[in-house]
Amino acid sequence: MSMSKSANTYNRQNWEQSDFPLLCQTCLGDNPYIRMLKDSYGDECKVCLRPFTVFRWCPGARMRYKKTEICQACAQIKNVCQTCLLDLEYGLPVQVRDHGMNVKDNLPQSDVNKEYFLQNVDNQLASSGKTEPGGAVGKAQAPSDVLMRLARTTPYYKRNRPHVCSFWVKGECKRGEECPYRHEMPTDPTDPLSKQNLKDRYYGSNDPVADKMLKQVSEMPQLTAPEDQTITSLYVGGVEGDINEKDLRGHFYQFGEVNSIHLVPAQKCAFINFTSRHSAEQAASGSFNKLVLKGHRLKVLWGKGQGSSGAGGGGKTGERSLPPVPGLPAALPAFDPDPFNLHGAPPTDPKATPTPPRGSSNPPLLPPPLPPLGTATPGPHHPLLQVDLLPLSMMATVDCPLP
Repeated sequence: MSMSKSANTYNRQNWEQSDFPLLCQTCLGDNPYIRMLKDSYGDECKVCLRPFTVFRWCPGARMRYKKTEICQACAQIKNVCQTCLLDLEYGLPVQVRDHGMNVKDNLPQSDVNKEYFLQNVDNQLASSGKTEPGGAVGKAQAPSDVLMRLARTTPYYKRNRPHVCSFWVKGECKRGEECPYRHEMPTDPTDPLSKQNLKDRYYGSNDPVADKMLKQVSEMPQLTAPEDQTITSLYVGGVEGDINEKDLRGHFYQFGEVNSIHLVPAQKCAFINFTSRHSAEQAASGSFNKLVLKGHRLKVLWGKGQGSSGAGGGGKTGERSLPPVPGLPAALPAFDPDPFNLHGAPPTDPKATPTPPRGSSNPPLLPPPLPPLGTATPGPHHPLLQVDLLPLSMMATVDCPLP
Protein backbone atom coordinates (compact mmCIF):
# COMPACT_ATOMS: atom_id res chain seq x y z
CA MET A 1 0.00 0.00 0.00
CA SER A 2 1.60 3.22 -1.15
CA MET A 3 1.55 6.44 0.84
CA SER A 4 1.93 8.88 -2.06
CA LYS A 5 -0.56 11.69 -2.52
CA SER A 6 -1.73 10.50 -5.92
CA ALA A 7 -2.27 6.84 -4.98
CA ASN A 8 -3.35 7.05 -1.34
CA THR A 9 -5.87 9.57 -0.06
CA TYR A 10 -7.05 7.95 3.15
CA ASN A 11 -3.83 7.06 5.05
CA ARG A 12 -3.07 10.66 5.94
CA GLN A 13 -1.75 9.90 9.40
CA ASN A 14 1.66 9.24 7.85
CA TRP A 15 1.73 12.49 5.91
CA GLU A 16 4.15 15.05 7.26
CA GLN A 17 3.13 18.27 8.95
CA SER A 18 5.92 20.69 9.99
CA ASP A 19 6.31 24.31 11.03
CA PHE A 20 9.83 25.12 9.79
CA PRO A 21 12.17 23.47 7.26
CA LEU A 22 15.63 21.97 7.77
CA LEU A 23 17.91 24.20 5.69
CA CYS A 24 21.59 25.05 5.37
CA GLN A 25 22.86 28.61 5.67
CA THR A 26 23.41 28.93 1.92
CA CYS A 27 19.85 27.99 0.98
CA LEU A 28 18.42 30.15 3.75
CA GLY A 29 20.18 33.22 2.33
CA ASP A 30 21.68 36.36 3.82
CA ASN A 31 18.40 38.23 4.23
CA PRO A 32 17.57 38.51 7.96
CA TYR A 33 13.96 39.53 7.18
CA ILE A 34 13.04 36.48 5.17
CA ARG A 35 9.40 35.71 4.38
CA MET A 36 8.33 32.11 3.79
CA LEU A 37 5.22 30.69 2.19
CA LYS A 38 3.91 27.51 3.82
CA ASP A 39 1.82 25.00 1.89
CA SER A 40 0.60 21.98 3.87
CA TYR A 41 0.78 18.79 1.80
CA GLY A 42 1.78 20.90 -1.16
CA ASP A 43 3.95 18.35 -2.93
CA GLU A 44 5.32 14.82 -2.81
CA CYS A 45 8.76 14.05 -1.44
CA LYS A 46 11.23 13.31 -4.22
CA VAL A 47 12.52 10.27 -2.27
CA CYS A 48 9.67 8.60 -0.38
CA LEU A 49 6.76 10.08 -2.42
CA ARG A 50 4.89 11.05 0.76
CA PRO A 51 3.06 14.39 0.86
CA PHE A 52 4.79 16.92 3.08
CA THR A 53 4.67 20.60 4.00
CA VAL A 54 6.35 22.68 1.29
CA PHE A 55 8.10 25.97 2.12
CA ARG A 56 8.92 28.58 -0.51
CA TRP A 57 11.03 31.72 -0.05
CA CYS A 58 13.44 34.13 -1.72
CA PRO A 59 16.93 33.95 -0.16
CA GLY A 60 17.94 37.50 -1.16
CA ALA A 61 17.90 40.26 -3.73
CA ARG A 62 18.39 39.18 -7.34
CA MET A 63 18.05 35.54 -6.26
CA ARG A 64 15.64 32.89 -7.46
CA TYR A 65 12.84 31.48 -5.32
CA LYS A 66 13.68 28.21 -3.62
CA LYS A 67 11.53 25.49 -2.06
CA THR A 68 11.94 22.29 -0.11
CA GLU A 69 12.31 19.14 -2.21
CA ILE A 70 12.22 16.29 0.33
CA CYS A 71 10.40 15.71 3.61
CA GLN A 72 11.98 16.17 7.01
CA ALA A 73 12.09 12.43 7.75
CA CYS A 74 14.24 11.74 4.69
CA ALA A 75 16.39 14.78 5.47
CA GLN A 76 17.04 13.64 9.04
CA ILE A 77 17.98 10.12 7.95
CA LYS A 78 20.87 11.52 5.89
CA ASN A 79 21.36 14.75 7.90
CA VAL A 80 21.03 16.85 4.73
CA CYS A 81 19.32 20.07 3.70
CA GLN A 82 15.76 19.74 2.40
CA THR A 83 16.58 21.88 -0.64
CA CYS A 84 20.15 21.28 -1.85
CA LEU A 85 20.56 17.81 -0.23
CA LEU A 86 24.05 18.66 1.05
CA ASP A 87 25.27 17.70 4.50
CA LEU A 88 24.21 20.18 7.17
CA GLU A 89 27.49 19.98 9.12
CA TYR A 90 30.17 19.90 6.42
CA GLY A 91 28.35 21.23 3.35
CA LEU A 92 29.45 18.22 1.27
CA PRO A 93 27.57 15.76 -0.94
CA VAL A 94 26.32 12.57 0.71
CA GLN A 95 28.74 10.40 -1.23
CA VAL A 96 31.77 12.37 -0.02
CA ARG A 97 30.46 12.48 3.56
CA ASP A 98 29.87 8.72 3.66
CA HIS A 99 33.32 8.08 2.15
CA GLY A 100 35.00 10.19 4.82
CA MET A 101 33.09 8.52 7.65
CA ASN A 102 33.27 5.00 6.19
CA VAL A 103 29.49 4.77 6.38
CA LYS A 104 27.47 2.41 4.21
CA ASP A 105 23.81 3.35 4.62
CA ASN A 106 21.84 1.11 2.26
CA LEU A 107 18.31 2.48 2.26
CA PRO A 108 15.52 0.36 0.76
CA GLN A 109 14.48 1.19 -2.79
CA SER A 110 11.21 -0.72 -3.18
CA ASP A 111 7.88 0.82 -2.16
CA VAL A 112 6.93 -1.74 0.51
CA ASN A 113 10.34 -1.82 2.20
CA LYS A 114 10.62 1.94 1.99
CA GLU A 115 7.24 2.39 3.65
CA TYR A 116 8.09 0.01 6.50
CA PHE A 117 11.50 1.61 6.98
CA LEU A 118 10.10 5.15 7.12
CA GLN A 119 7.50 4.17 9.71
CA ASN A 120 10.27 2.89 11.99
CA VAL A 121 12.29 6.04 11.35
CA ASP A 122 9.32 8.25 12.26
CA ASN A 123 8.90 6.42 15.56
CA GLN A 124 12.62 6.68 16.29
CA LEU A 125 12.75 10.40 15.52
CA ALA A 126 9.62 11.07 17.55
CA SER A 127 11.17 9.43 20.62
CA SER A 128 14.46 11.35 20.23
CA GLY A 129 12.75 14.73 19.80
CA LYS A 130 13.89 15.21 16.16
CA THR A 131 17.10 16.91 17.28
CA GLU A 132 19.66 14.31 16.17
CA PRO A 133 20.34 12.78 12.75
CA GLY A 134 19.01 9.29 12.20
CA GLY A 135 20.28 6.30 10.26
CA ALA A 136 23.93 5.34 10.15
CA VAL A 137 25.06 8.99 10.16
CA GLY A 138 23.87 9.49 13.73
CA LYS A 139 26.05 6.58 14.88
CA ALA A 140 29.27 7.75 13.18
CA GLN A 141 30.06 11.31 14.21
CA ALA A 142 33.85 10.94 14.58
CA PRO A 143 35.83 13.70 12.78
CA SER A 144 37.64 12.66 9.62
CA ASP A 145 40.68 14.16 7.94
CA VAL A 146 38.99 14.06 4.53
CA LEU A 147 35.95 15.91 5.85
CA MET A 148 38.09 18.51 7.61
CA ARG A 149 40.02 19.22 4.39
CA LEU A 150 36.95 19.40 2.16
CA ALA A 151 34.47 20.98 4.57
CA ARG A 152 32.66 24.04 3.18
CA THR A 153 31.28 25.81 6.22
CA THR A 154 31.23 29.29 4.65
CA PRO A 155 27.96 30.09 2.84
CA TYR A 156 28.20 30.27 -0.95
CA TYR A 157 25.33 32.53 -1.99
CA LYS A 158 26.14 32.40 -5.70
CA ARG A 159 24.43 29.03 -5.70
CA ASN A 160 21.11 30.89 -5.29
CA ARG A 161 21.46 32.90 -8.50
CA PRO A 162 18.70 32.71 -11.12
CA HIS A 163 18.88 30.21 -13.93
CA VAL A 164 20.20 31.10 -17.37
CA CYS A 165 17.67 32.79 -19.65
CA SER A 166 17.03 30.43 -22.57
CA PHE A 167 15.53 33.25 -24.68
CA TRP A 168 18.71 35.34 -24.26
CA VAL A 169 20.83 32.39 -25.43
CA LYS A 170 18.71 32.24 -28.60
CA GLY A 171 18.85 36.05 -28.94
CA GLU A 172 15.11 36.53 -28.39
CA CYS A 173 14.92 38.00 -24.86
CA LYS A 174 13.08 41.36 -24.93
CA ARG A 175 13.07 42.14 -21.20
CA GLY A 176 16.59 43.53 -21.03
CA GLU A 177 17.69 44.47 -17.52
CA GLU A 178 14.24 43.64 -16.12
CA CYS A 179 14.65 39.96 -16.96
CA PRO A 180 14.75 37.93 -13.70
CA TYR A 181 17.03 35.31 -15.29
CA ARG A 182 20.75 35.45 -15.95
CA HIS A 183 22.03 36.66 -19.30
CA GLU A 184 25.03 34.34 -19.52
CA MET A 185 26.07 31.51 -21.75
CA PRO A 186 25.31 28.09 -20.25
CA THR A 187 27.96 25.52 -19.47
CA ASP A 188 29.07 22.89 -21.93
CA PRO A 189 26.32 20.23 -22.23
CA THR A 190 29.01 17.54 -22.34
CA ASP A 191 30.26 18.61 -18.90
CA PRO A 192 29.37 15.95 -16.28
CA LEU A 193 28.45 18.69 -13.79
CA SER A 194 25.59 19.80 -16.05
CA LYS A 195 23.72 16.54 -15.40
CA GLN A 196 22.80 16.23 -11.74
CA ASN A 197 19.98 14.27 -10.15
CA LEU A 198 18.34 14.68 -6.74
CA LYS A 199 18.01 10.95 -6.11
CA ASP A 200 21.62 10.28 -7.04
CA ARG A 201 22.68 13.08 -4.68
CA TYR A 202 20.53 11.68 -1.87
CA TYR A 203 21.57 8.03 -2.18
CA GLY A 204 25.22 8.92 -2.84
CA SER A 205 25.67 7.19 -6.18
CA ASN A 206 26.75 8.54 -9.58
CA ASP A 207 27.08 12.08 -8.25
CA PRO A 208 29.42 14.08 -10.57
CA VAL A 209 30.17 16.69 -7.90
CA ALA A 210 31.18 14.00 -5.41
CA ASP A 211 33.33 12.23 -8.01
CA LYS A 212 35.20 15.46 -8.71
CA MET A 213 35.86 16.10 -5.00
CA LEU A 214 37.01 12.54 -4.35
CA LYS A 215 39.41 12.84 -7.28
CA GLN A 216 40.93 15.93 -5.67
CA VAL A 217 41.43 13.97 -2.44
CA SER A 218 43.38 11.25 -4.25
CA GLU A 219 45.67 13.87 -5.87
CA MET A 220 46.59 15.66 -2.65
CA PRO A 221 50.35 15.78 -1.83
CA GLN A 222 51.96 13.31 0.56
CA LEU A 223 54.56 13.96 3.25
CA THR A 224 58.04 12.74 2.20
CA ALA A 225 60.46 11.56 4.89
CA PRO A 226 63.96 13.16 4.90
CA GLU A 227 66.99 11.14 3.83
CA ASP A 228 68.81 11.75 7.10
CA GLN A 229 67.96 8.74 9.27
CA THR A 230 68.99 10.57 12.45
CA ILE A 231 65.98 12.89 12.28
CA THR A 232 63.28 11.55 14.62
CA SER A 233 61.37 14.76 15.41
CA LEU A 234 58.13 16.19 14.01
CA TYR A 235 57.01 19.80 13.77
CA VAL A 236 53.41 20.53 14.80
CA GLY A 237 52.02 23.94 13.83
CA GLY A 238 48.83 25.73 14.80
CA VAL A 239 49.00 24.76 18.49
CA GLU A 240 46.56 27.04 20.30
CA GLY A 241 46.67 27.96 23.97
CA ASP A 242 44.11 25.36 25.05
CA ILE A 243 46.30 22.50 23.74
CA ASN A 244 48.90 21.34 26.27
CA GLU A 245 51.66 18.75 26.35
CA LYS A 246 49.33 16.09 27.70
CA ASP A 247 47.04 16.39 24.67
CA LEU A 248 49.94 16.05 22.23
CA ARG A 249 51.46 13.13 24.09
CA GLY A 250 48.11 11.35 24.22
CA HIS A 251 47.84 11.51 20.43
CA PHE A 252 51.43 10.70 19.40
CA TYR A 253 52.04 7.97 21.98
CA GLN A 254 50.00 5.53 19.89
CA PHE A 255 52.70 5.54 17.19
CA GLY A 256 55.64 4.82 19.50
CA GLU A 257 57.53 5.98 22.56
CA VAL A 258 57.88 9.76 22.76
CA ASN A 259 61.22 11.00 24.05
CA SER A 260 60.29 14.63 24.69
CA ILE A 261 57.80 17.33 23.68
CA HIS A 262 58.90 20.95 23.38
CA LEU A 263 56.13 23.57 23.23
CA VAL A 264 56.73 27.07 21.82
CA PRO A 265 53.63 29.12 22.79
CA ALA A 266 54.93 32.31 21.17
CA GLN A 267 55.10 30.63 17.74
CA LYS A 268 52.07 28.37 18.35
CA CYS A 269 54.05 25.26 17.50
CA ALA A 270 55.57 22.19 19.14
CA PHE A 271 58.33 19.65 18.44
CA ILE A 272 57.71 15.95 19.09
CA ASN A 273 60.89 13.88 19.54
CA PHE A 274 60.59 10.09 19.19
CA THR A 275 63.05 7.46 20.36
CA SER A 276 63.13 5.64 17.01
CA ARG A 277 62.92 6.57 13.35
CA HIS A 278 60.21 3.98 12.69
CA SER A 279 57.90 5.58 15.27
CA ALA A 280 58.45 9.02 13.74
CA GLU A 281 57.58 7.72 10.26
CA GLN A 282 54.41 6.08 11.56
CA ALA A 283 53.38 9.30 13.32
CA ALA A 284 54.09 11.41 10.23
CA SER A 285 52.03 9.20 7.91
CA GLY A 286 49.21 8.87 10.43
CA SER A 287 48.97 12.57 11.34
CA PHE A 288 49.72 14.46 8.11
CA ASN A 289 46.58 16.48 7.25
CA LYS A 290 44.68 14.35 9.78
CA LEU A 291 45.49 15.79 13.20
CA VAL A 292 42.56 17.54 14.90
CA LEU A 293 42.80 18.35 18.63
CA LYS A 294 40.06 20.19 20.53
CA GLY A 295 38.53 21.38 17.28
CA HIS A 296 41.81 22.81 15.93
CA ARG A 297 43.36 21.46 12.76
CA LEU A 298 47.12 21.10 13.28
CA LYS A 299 49.86 21.03 10.68
CA VAL A 300 52.39 18.18 10.91
CA LEU A 301 55.77 18.28 9.13
CA TRP A 302 59.15 16.66 9.56
CA GLY A 303 61.61 18.45 11.83
CA LYS A 304 65.05 19.67 10.76
CA GLY A 305 68.47 18.57 11.94
CA GLN A 306 70.48 20.60 14.42
CA GLY A 307 71.79 23.66 12.56
CA SER A 308 70.60 22.45 9.15
CA SER A 309 69.03 24.72 6.59
CA GLY A 310 66.72 22.08 5.14
CA ALA A 311 64.85 18.97 6.17
CA GLY A 312 67.34 16.20 6.78
CA GLY A 313 70.44 18.45 6.49
CA GLY A 314 73.48 17.77 8.64
CA GLY A 315 75.98 20.64 8.05
CA LYS A 316 76.41 23.80 10.08
CA THR A 317 74.78 27.00 9.03
CA GLY A 318 77.12 29.34 7.11
CA GLU A 319 79.78 26.70 6.26
CA ARG A 320 78.21 25.17 3.23
CA SER A 321 80.81 24.88 0.44
CA LEU A 322 79.75 26.07 -2.99
CA PRO A 323 81.58 25.59 -6.31
CA PRO A 324 83.48 28.70 -7.52
CA VAL A 325 81.87 30.81 -10.20
CA PRO A 326 84.13 31.16 -13.28
CA GLY A 327 84.95 34.60 -14.67
CA LEU A 328 84.99 36.55 -11.40
CA PRO A 329 87.89 39.06 -10.74
CA ALA A 330 90.49 38.54 -8.04
CA ALA A 331 89.99 39.74 -4.50
CA LEU A 332 90.32 43.50 -3.92
CA PRO A 333 93.03 44.94 -1.59
CA ALA A 334 92.21 45.70 1.99
CA PHE A 335 90.42 48.98 2.66
CA ASP A 336 92.56 51.70 4.31
CA PRO A 337 90.41 53.82 6.66
CA ASP A 338 93.05 56.64 6.79
CA PRO A 339 94.66 56.94 3.35
CA PHE A 340 95.99 60.51 3.93
CA ASN A 341 97.49 59.85 7.39
CA LEU A 342 95.18 62.35 9.09
CA HIS A 343 95.43 60.71 12.52
CA GLY A 344 99.23 61.02 12.76
CA ALA A 345 100.08 57.42 12.09
CA PRO A 346 103.78 56.77 11.31
CA PRO A 347 104.39 57.10 7.57
CA THR A 348 105.31 54.03 5.68
CA ASP A 349 108.37 53.69 3.47
CA PRO A 350 107.28 54.44 -0.14
CA LYS A 351 110.02 52.16 -1.49
CA ALA A 352 108.87 49.23 0.58
CA THR A 353 106.65 46.78 -1.19
CA PRO A 354 103.31 46.55 0.64
CA THR A 355 102.27 43.11 1.77
CA PRO A 356 99.07 41.77 0.25
CA PRO A 357 96.09 41.41 2.58
CA ARG A 358 95.23 38.08 4.09
CA GLY A 359 93.08 35.85 1.99
CA SER A 360 94.30 37.47 -1.29
CA SER A 361 96.29 35.41 -3.75
CA ASN A 362 97.27 38.37 -6.01
CA PRO A 363 99.50 41.34 -4.92
CA PRO A 364 97.98 44.85 -5.08
CA LEU A 365 98.31 46.78 -8.30
CA LEU A 366 101.03 49.55 -8.22
CA PRO A 367 101.38 52.55 -10.58
CA PRO A 368 104.19 52.25 -13.18
CA PRO A 369 107.48 54.17 -12.46
CA LEU A 370 107.97 57.58 -14.06
CA PRO A 371 110.66 57.87 -16.82
CA PRO A 372 113.78 60.04 -16.14
CA LEU A 373 113.72 63.65 -17.17
CA GLY A 374 114.75 64.30 -20.76
CA THR A 375 113.75 60.93 -22.16
CA ALA A 376 110.69 60.08 -24.14
CA THR A 377 108.10 57.72 -22.86
CA PRO A 378 108.66 54.32 -24.45
CA GLY A 379 105.88 52.89 -26.47
CA PRO A 380 104.21 53.39 -29.82
CA HIS A 381 103.69 57.03 -30.87
CA HIS A 382 102.05 58.67 -33.78
CA PRO A 383 104.71 60.17 -36.18
CA LEU A 384 103.02 63.56 -36.25
CA LEU A 385 102.71 63.78 -32.47
CA GLN A 386 106.22 62.62 -31.46
CA VAL A 387 108.08 65.26 -29.33
CA ASP A 388 111.68 65.08 -28.02
CA LEU A 389 112.36 66.57 -24.61
CA LEU A 390 115.47 68.84 -24.38
CA PRO A 391 117.48 69.73 -21.27
CA LEU A 392 117.04 73.17 -19.74
CA SER A 393 120.58 74.34 -20.72
CA MET A 394 119.83 74.00 -24.43
CA MET A 395 116.57 75.94 -24.30
CA ALA A 396 116.85 79.54 -25.69
CA THR A 397 115.40 82.50 -23.91
CA VAL A 398 113.12 84.68 -26.02
CA ASP A 399 111.94 88.14 -24.96
CA CYS A 400 108.48 89.06 -26.06
CA PRO A 401 107.96 92.89 -26.26
CA LEU A 402 104.81 94.23 -24.78
CA PRO A 403 102.30 95.69 -27.20
